[in-house]
Amino acid sequence: MWFVILSVICSVTVGIFLKVAKRFHLNIFQIITFNYFSALLLTYFTYQPNLFIEQKSIPYYLFISLAFLLPIVFFIQAKSIKLTGIVKTDIAQRLSLFIPLIASYYLFNESFSQLKIIGFIFGFSAIFFTLNKKSENKSNNWVYPLLVLLGFGIIDILFKKVAVFKDFSFTTSLFLIFCGAFIVSILFLIGKILIQKEKLESKNILWGLALGILNFGNILFYLKAHKALAENPSTVFAGMNMGVIILGSLAGILLFKEKMTKWNYIGIVLAIISVIIITLAQLNKA
Repeated sequence: MWFVILSVICSVTVGIFLKVAKRFHLNIFQIITFNYFSALLLTYFTYQPNLFIEQKSIPYYLFISLAFLLPIVFFIQAKSIKLTGIVKTDIAQRLSLFIPLIASYYLFNESFSQLKIIGFIFGFSAIFFTLNKKSENKSNNWVYPLLVLLGFGIIDILFKKVAVFKDFSFTTSLFLIFCGAFIVSILFLIGKILIQKEKLESKNILWGLALGILNFGNILFYLKAHKALAENPSTVFAGMNMGVIILGSLAGILLFKEKMTKWNYIGIVLAIISVIIITLAQLNKA
């Protein structure tokens, strides 16, 4: 579970980083684009991944799918926040947990103990309570939130497949994914510069390179967690989601003075209970 905890810390820190960047009115898309460049450099110089691999052994569908989905889902998420508000978008992102949990049972053939199922029930209850906030945006357009839900759910499943792929190291996979995501993002950015006359600013590049360090840690530890708990992907999916709820809520309260209702606090407690139960279920299975 330590890899899950480290991934949660990196993930929440990425969120804090982006929230601060928004306050400085920086270009989030440019930051995300260069975050992938920083992440792929870190992967290369830290792990020296083997890039001399047989083409027939490369799971192109996995790498190409993630290369497109990572930046595109981010763009959809940003659009969803703009059109329907952060509350509805956050709900959609958290509820995406349904998709990998279903995949854990049907695709990865995981059996759920009664204790783990109880943990999931507490977890989903925590999602509804922590996201029980009033939204100032009254739009009923659920197309973008639905796409956010599907996008994050599919990305989780694909990363699980990458983690268990055995033909070459997962650090090589990570490098190829970051490389592909950067290429897709930079093509989008070039289009925005040429068509929308968007100005590329050095401060966005620098913030992006810094963000890439956190994103590198987030995805690296997430993959390590899936490798360490290869037979129990649901533990990683649920633990990651609940961990983000707990730490993200605390960061919002302590750093950004966000107002929380009594229902939100109940949600945090339920998320903590969920993590404890899922951890106990994992220990009993070990």
